Amino acid sequence: RKKKKLNTLSLSFQKLSKNTHKTKPTKRKLHHRIFPMEPVASGSTQTDPTPSSPSTSPPPPSRYESQKRRDWNTFLQYLRNHKPPLTLARCSGAHVLEFLKYLDQFGKTKVHVATCPFFGHSDPPSSCSCPHKQAWGSLDALIGRLRAAYEENGGRPDSNPFAARAVRIYLREVKESQAKARGIPYEKKKRKRQSTVTTVRLDVDLTKGIVGAGSNGDSPATSGAVPPLG
Repeated sequence: RKKKKLNTLSLSFQKLSKNTHKTKPTKRKLHHRIFPMEPVASGSTQTDPTPSSPSTSPPPPSRYESQKRRDWNTFLQYLRNHKPPLTLARCSGAHVLEFLKYLDQFGKTKVHVATCPFFGHSDPPSSCSCPHKQAWGSLDALIGRLRAAYEENGGRPDSNPFAARAVRIYLREVKESQAKARGIPYEKKKRKRQSTVTTVRLDVDLTKGIVGAGSNGDSPATSGAVPPLG
């Protein structure tokens, strides 16, 4: 009887242990399924991601700035190829004139010589053997860009070779000679004159008329009315 009781007790204990082993993992599994937890590193804080501002690229240079840079590089190349080579510090107005005359070989404007039968004709009926040169307007704009580029690259305004008096005289002579040879006068733009309006202030007394009006002691108040202002 004692053996039977022991066997029954051991069997019941085994059943209980099996039941406990079965129920515990199911509870853990259900707990993890219902409430999933993510590992969080110590000392880290969760912040909302903010969109990074896009990097603003600088605007492209204007057409004038691009042309000015090309003209400046062309002039520096001309100084390097000069015989003997020249530096920008030694450049003078005479060297600028040499540069302008050097550019005439690349010009596209036909300038008639004085012996040409089409001299002074704006629209010649046929072609001739007169040379092509740089137009005055192109040279004038070129000098303006180079004058600005010289000062932007560290040059002093008082030593600017592109603002020399000899350069201004040369441009004026080119303008006049091309106007005669091509028969196209360069007219100056007329500035609009501002119309000036002059106002005259008159002190009027309604009882005595215009102050200061009349002569020989006569007063316009005798008429009994204010004279019209005209």
